[in-house]
Amino acid sequence: MAATLNSYAAEWERAERTHSRNRPAALTRIRESALHEFLSRGFPTARDEEWRFTSIAPIVDQTFWLSSEPAAGTLDVDIDALRLPGTPAAELVFIDGRYAAALSRHPTLPHGVRVESLAAAVASRHQAIALALTRVAGFEHQPFIALNTAFLSDGACIELAEGAIVEQPIHCLFIATGPVNGEAPMSHPRSLMLLGPNSQASVLTTYAGPAGATYFTNAVTEIVLGEHAVLDHATLQHESASGYHVDAIHVQAHRSSTCTLHAINTGAALARNDVVASLNGEGIECTLSGLYLADGQRLVDNHTTIDHAQPHCTSREIYKGILADRARGVFNGKIVVRPDAQQTDAKQTNRALLLSEDAQIHTKPQLEIFANDVKCTHGAAVGQLDDDALFYLRSRGLSAADARQLLIHAFAADVLARLPIVPVRARVEERLRRHLAGARLAA
Repeated sequence: MAATLNSYAAEWERAERTHSRNRPAALTRIRESALHEFLSRGFPTARDEEWRFTSIAPIVDQTFWLSSEPAAGTLDVDIDALRLPGTPAAELVFIDGRYAAALSRHPTLPHGVRVESLAAAVASRHQAIALALTRVAGFEHQPFIALNTAFLSDGACIELAEGAIVEQPIHCLFIATGPVNGEAPMSHPRSLMLLGPNSQASVLTTYAGPAGATYFTNAVTEIVLGEHAVLDHATLQHESASGYHVDAIHVQAHRSSTCTLHAINTGAALARNDVVASLNGEGIECTLSGLYLADGQRLVDNHTTIDHAQPHCTSREIYKGILADRARGVFNGKIVVRPDAQQTDAKQTNRALLLSEDAQIHTKPQLEIFANDVKCTHGAAVGQLDDDALFYLRSRGLSAADARQLLIHAFAADVLARLPIVPVRARVEERLRRHLAGARLAA
């Protein structure tokens, strides 16, 4: 691991020599502190409880570099197929973590709404933005967040003033490129979403890359919701089957706000998703939903934490996984109820569908309750397709493959129906159908 850490330190030094003179001093100090934290701790190992089922050796054993800006017309990704249909409120496109103005769309935004690249936000309001960064997603004891912060340079910045409402969705599209001259690229995009009191927005974040390309995306999203703010956020992870994806979403919600987070994972050789929602006021409603699909020898790891710190809050969580071949899944869902969080209402559900004898799922629901007037439940179920249901569908004239596909789609439908943007829901369903049509999932 020492050689790998040295390569990251050398790449950081190279980036500093190139860009440091245009960077605010406050941001430079944050980057330096994060680099020190990352180098002192290194990557997590199986000895760490939060990582004991997920080996990141494929990431550690490879060398990744910050890519140079790709030439126009060289992207091996169909951007139009990833765009939001119609006219979104705004669409920010990033290539290897850097804002691509020529590919982005900026219709007229409502009063009190700012949507821009993080680099532009830092340049214009560096003190305020620097103070907001790392306030929600601290990098202490968090190696991948520390690594992201050390290389922090660009990403998406969404700000809503008090009372601002964005009716159309905002889309943040992060596209990775493939290796150049044998060097695999990495990116560390940062997204900052600040919603003022009584504001409302819907945000979609998409991650994608060229088919078969090897690269590393290490993303962090920080979300702050003011009183009575409403956010509906969906993440679509469609990375290359040879890519590596690590994502951390940290939410800080205040009184009577509503936060809904959806996570759809269909790509990456190794995907790790951490979601932490801190409910810091009374009357908050928080909903987490997720669907993950993996075949081959891919691994998808979902870790979630909902921290009820104040009374009268409600949380709902449902994650479903579909695993085939020798794929592995991990779900670790934690609900924490603090002593002052009386009359908490929390429910967690995790289900996994195994389509082969070799697929594996490690599921660990956790409840840490320190209050006595609460209603908290959790449930976990792992199984295969019901033979009786298959027989019934076959008796109605369906082929074996069609019967399996119908049952698998029905299993996923509960999560898919929660996606708020109808065109996106249809697109995900089509992607699911294409996966299921493959021999490994449908046979």
